[in-house]
Amino acid sequence: MHFWKICVICIPASFVVQPAFARLPDPVRAMIEAAFEDGNTAAIATVIALAKRTNPDDTAEIDAMQAAYDAEQAETREDQLRARSAFDGWSGEGEVGFSQSTGNSDNLNLSAGIALSREGLRWRHDFRARADSQRSNGATTREQFLVALQPQYKFGEHLFTFGLLQYERDRFQNYSARYTASGGLGYRAVDEDDLTLDLSFGPAWRRTEFIGGGADSSITGFASLDLQWDITDGFALRERASALLESETTTFTSETSLEARLIGALSGRLTYLVEYESDPPDGRKKTDTLTRATIVYDF
Repeated sequence: MHFWKICVICIPASFVVQPAFARLPDPVRAMIEAAFEDGNTAAIATVIALAKRTNPDDTAEIDAMQAAYDAEQAETREDQLRARSAFDGWSGEGEVGFSQSTGNSDNLNLSAGIALSREGLRWRHDFRARADSQRSNGATTREQFLVALQPQYKFGEHLFTFGLLQYERDRFQNYSARYTASGGLGYRAVDEDDLTLDLSFGPAWRRTEFIGGGADSSITGFASLDLQWDITDGFALRERASALLESETTTFTSETSLEARLIGALSGRLTYLVEYESDPPDGRKKTDTLTRATIVYDF
């Protein structure tokens, strides 16, 4: 009698049965697992919310299932990024816009662009090129070209360092070529499934070659903002803004785009571009704006 009492008292704590989660009903568990298998982020969020609302006593177990799924997805994503070669993982888009009017005025507008991006385990690369041209009554009134490459090295989830190489041409701003090279630090201030915000800053070197001859080089400060917001499924907002600051000249650029999915890989995009030069050529205004409507193809 006393022997059994002693043995019960001496049972190690590790063998004491710990309290378990409340038993989640099998149909609810199956619904959550099916959502995980499909992998649709919005559907998963909806299913998890409904499961918690209808089974409030099982919230801890539902959270545990969500945490296990998130950890598995993060590990799978990291393995995929690590296995990519330099030629894998590229995605891109091409856009083109065209308009023409005749009669009292004869106007022709053409816009074209391409953007490529690659996400790696530590490296992120962005490349873009754009051309805008306009003719009014037989005379060219706008002719702009831009090519930019920006690699980023990620130290962690938020902090990164970046480089920037950029070429521009705009003879109506009196330069045949303008080269910009920059590098510095960046911070991903917001990193959500439907919203990202990157802030970058650092020194920059800029060389401008003028239409009439001569060139000018200077060291400037560079800052940029890049926001991507998927407002709803098929509707997105993109904002790119940058500033180059120096003692004599300041350049500010803002490009705001609204994009709506049309069908398949085709989307419609409306872009509003603002360019500010503190010291423009004689006869030119400091602020120049452009509204561009284009068709975009994702690949």
